[in-house]
Amino acid sequence: MKLEGKVVVAQGGGPTAVINQSLVGVVLESRKFMQVTKVYGAVNGVSGIINEDFFDLTQETTHNLEQVAVTPSSALFSTRDKPDEKYCKEIFSVLKAHDVRYFFYIGGNDSADTVRIVNEQAKKSDYEFRAIHIPKTIDNDLMINDHTPGYGSAARFIANAFIGANLDNRALPGVYIGVVMGRDAGFLTAASSIAQKYPDDGPHLIYLPERPFDMEKYLLDVKKVYDKHGRCVIAVSEGIKDKNGVPIITKLIDDVEKDAHGNIQLSGTGALGNLLANYIKKNLNIKRVRSDTFGYLQRSFMGCVSDVDQHEAREVGEKAAQFAIWHNIDGSITIHRTGYYSVDYKITPLKDVAGKTKHMCDEFINTEGNNVTDAFKFYVRPLLGSGLESAHRIRAPRVSKILRKEE
Repeated sequence: MKLEGKVVVAQGGGPTAVINQSLVGVVLESRKFMQVTKVYGAVNGVSGIINEDFFDLTQETTHNLEQVAVTPSSALFSTRDKPDEKYCKEIFSVLKAHDVRYFFYIGGNDSADTVRIVNEQAKKSDYEFRAIHIPKTIDNDLMINDHTPGYGSAARFIANAFIGANLDNRALPGVYIGVVMGRDAGFLTAASSIAQKYPDDGPHLIYLPERPFDMEKYLLDVKKVYDKHGRCVIAVSEGIKDKNGVPIITKLIDDVEKDAHGNIQLSGTGALGNLLANYIKKNLNIKRVRSDTFGYLQRSFMGCVSDVDQHEAREVGEKAAQFAIWHNIDGSITIHRTGYYSVDYKITPLKDVAGKTKHMCDEFINTEGNNVTDAFKFYVRPLLGSGLESAHRIRAPRVSKILRKEE
């Protein structure tokens, strides 16, 4: 059965460097089908649907859409609204009023849950309707997926940043701490490991939310590395927790701010980095200790995009349109690795993705819980794309001393 009607596509959650590839993939693929009467873009995600705020993308030129595709961040703008059942009923009412038969939502696991609820509303109303969730998140924490669009480019940024931080730290030794996004999953922080080219390269320590963080063990880890190399580079996820699952950052802030999803706001503050730096200064008497909080930089950085990430982000959008319009199927598009390196795309039931979080597997984390394994590097390297530069060192021999031989 061919459903004739309009398409609505929206973007939700944090922007990425390649999210517009998915948007353009949906739009251009949908415009090929005769049963699609219009293609609308909802402004500011699901809140735009509620407000009936749409772009008519049927009237956008293909050329300009291709320019938008290679531009980072969300071209339709985004939202952090977390729709409940009442909110989703309003979404469905608007979609039905506009004769929308195909709904595509690009986002993370909360966006998948929104698609699931809206789809259920359509079924209850006996309204023929197809809803597809299109994966997106720099956190790489969507279930079923081998990886998610947006992650590869953000991971490439992190890898490059730590290559630079390691070079700086080697030139002027001390302790450097980089705090990276990652509430419950450490995939993004773990990408810093690509900077480990030579045996003494940092990050020497990598701390992830998947392992309990203990301040005393942290101190011992740093001392061990510093005694060996005379310096230490550390990558740490903003979401590190103690043995009781309490985020370390909550111990530093009296008034904890939460978003619409009930999540503690971890980004936008340097408190965690300052705590970890000051703890080293106080207890190890190391004077040169610095910390950086990466914040939002890696999400939409213009000059650091993975070509692999771009291609896959485009294809998940195209596949979403094909599954919904051509095959008449609902669900979530998922990416599956089929070789080294190739992928395939499948349609997965929304309930298997919605509201769930994927974590790094034990195989990717070392036994000490303070670094990653080669298995993770093998996993992540192709996602960073082609042309990733590596650092090089001077290998010429030292000249023999004449005046200071006795030293």
